[in-house]
Amino acid sequence: MARILIAASLAALALGSTPALAGDAAAGGAFFKRVCSTCHGNTTNSPPGIGPRLYGVVGRKAGSLPGYHYSAAMSAAGFAWSQDKLTAYLTNPQGLVKGNKMPYAGIPKPSDRDNVVAYLATLR
Repeated sequence: MARILIAASLAALALGSTPALAGDAAAGGAFFKRVCSTCHGNTTNSPPGIGPRLYGVVGRKAGSLPGYHYSAAMSAAGFAWSQDKLTAYLTNPQGLVKGNKMPYAGIPKPSDRDNVVAYLATLR
């Protein structure tokens, strides 16, 4: 049995699968609605607000959403938003991109961050 599980895990890795998200997307959606939606839209047609629209953020180059005026720091960040980058940013926005415009200290609770990242990954 253990050999089958190991073989299946290795096969999944070889095929380039990604690990399951640690968070609960439904809980992340509720957190987003309560905390993030004041500044960020989450649909394909929501206009940028105080912050950029986060629909499709996973995989998008940082600082690249058309129609939103990013800080010079975010425009020059040079990475795409992955689950790891989002987690780091939501932990300490200024720590990941010093000089960005987001006036938010970060999400202190790891489970809340994981949930929000899981939710953001569903916005495609």
